[in-house]
Amino acid sequence: MNIQWYPGHMTKTRRMMQENIGLVDIVIELLDARIPYSSKNPEIDELAKNKKRIVILNKVDLADDEKTKLWTKYFEERDCKVVLVNSITGKGLKDITEVSKELMKEKIERLRQRGRLFVPTRAMIVGIPNVGKSTLINKFVGKALAKTGDKAGVTRGKQWIKVKKEFELLDTPGILWPKFEDKEVGLKLAFTGAVNDDILDTYTLALHLIDYLRKLYPNSLKERYKINFDEDMQADKILNAIGEARGFKSKGGETDLERASIILIDEFRACKLGKISLESPEDFIEKI
Repeated sequence: MNIQWYPGHMTKTRRMMQENIGLVDIVIELLDARIPYSSKNPEIDELAKNKKRIVILNKVDLADDEKTKLWTKYFEERDCKVVLVNSITGKGLKDITEVSKELMKEKIERLRQRGRLFVPTRAMIVGIPNVGKSTLINKFVGKALAKTGDKAGVTRGKQWIKVKKEFELLDTPGILWPKFEDKEVGLKLAFTGAVNDDILDTYTLALHLIDYLRKLYPNSLKERYKINFDEDMQADKILNAIGEARGFKSKGGETDLERASIILIDEFRACKLGKISLESPEDFIEKI
């Protein structure tokens, strides 16, 4: 299953980001805590190479806590400040401004010595589609300034957002990269909703998700759907067992595998299978 999705507006977004990077002091990159490697756009590193960096691991409430600790350590070792956030509840949001102040402390003091008493911190916030950027901004500011949605690619234009008197965010649309060189990256983005569901084969995607869960968190499937399987059982057989356990039947009386596929993907995204992370830093130590 080879997944590619790069709408035309994303090319425009990349150009806009390049044109505006000089206006900010800090680049804040939002990652999905369940897939920090796959949700990290490699083009951002080049774009922000001369800027101070903050990595926000969003949706930590959905991710495996132990793996999140490993990812925090990984990014901190690479000179990125890390903030753990749940953009729905607002947990961790205050840490973003505090970390930003710390990063700007020397510059602000230097400018004050030259007579600049008010020095606002400006940051560009970037991330792939559906990583929770607009939800985070709205929670941060306390009102709906950024458009949100449960489908990828909702935000389309840039906007400056004043979070506090001394802190401004340049919001940008979510941006993927033109081609996923690693097929598994495309799959994980699809699992978590970063790729438009309308272009996906739900049944095939569900089989791939089962393969990951069977390897990493086998009990999540067994406990959620009250089914049993051994490590040699094929993914399609497991999906069939899920459909049977839920009583999903088609008109012909056979198991409705399409409905079972949709339920599996939806419940994974909603954390009903438990707190799951599909990646660990050691898996990508040579790639990142």
